[in-house]
Amino acid sequence: MGRMSYHHGNLANALEDAAVELGRAGGPEAVVLREAARRAGVSPTAAYRHFAGQQALLERVKERALTMISERMLAAVEDVVPHEDPVARATARLRAAGRGYVDFARAEPGLFATAFRPTAAGEEAAGLNGGAGPGGEPEADPDEFREEGAYVLLGTLIDDLVAAADRSAEARVDAEYAVWAAVHGLSVLLLDGPLRHLDPGAQDIAVERTFDLVIAGLADGSARPPVPAGADHPDDGN
Repeated sequence: MGRMSYHHGNLANALEDAAVELGRAGGPEAVVLREAARRAGVSPTAAYRHFAGQQALLERVKERALTMISERMLAAVEDVVPHEDPVARATARLRAAGRGYVDFARAEPGLFATAFRPTAAGEEAAGLNGGAGPGGEPEADPDEFREEGAYVLLGTLIDDLVAAADRSAEARVDAEYAVWAAVHGLSVLLLDGPLRHLDPGAQDIAVERTFDLVIAGLADGSARPPVPAGADHPDDGN
């Protein structure tokens, strides 16, 4: 039999699907255009008609992995049992989203690593990201992930919790950074850090304890934005 024939657009999807599976099995280093082409049953030349190179294919896999993370989070939120108490409801929904994020990382370590792998390269990346780093490598754009679904969903759920708990606007300022840092950092520690040596039950306890502390800081109003450098510290009565 000859090579598989594709309608317009189908080959790009087939290459993406193959690349997603490569990322799932081996992380970002495994996303190789030639191997994706082989798995899709086409020549590398045909693959290059749809993707300029490996970086372009990796960028697409990264986008799809980020979407998968936000979909896992949203599904977890939608599974929350309704609560009459608005604070309990908002707390459960934020906890579920965080748990969905961590669960995705634990279930799909290859795609999780791919989702956050910088993909910009060469002069084009330097132009897009504002220049190269000290080692000649392009610097990552600090806003790169802010518009992704996970960040937006966390922000919405934080809004809901702060409003339900009737806390001041101070408790809400830049809270996404802290919440995302907590769930992402915890995920990395569970996958590649010392927490990977814990048994599954102990890992679950670490996850829930982290969520307890993060949510408590938002719900009870104890989370406050930092005082800018050089500014006078507020009078705390001491």
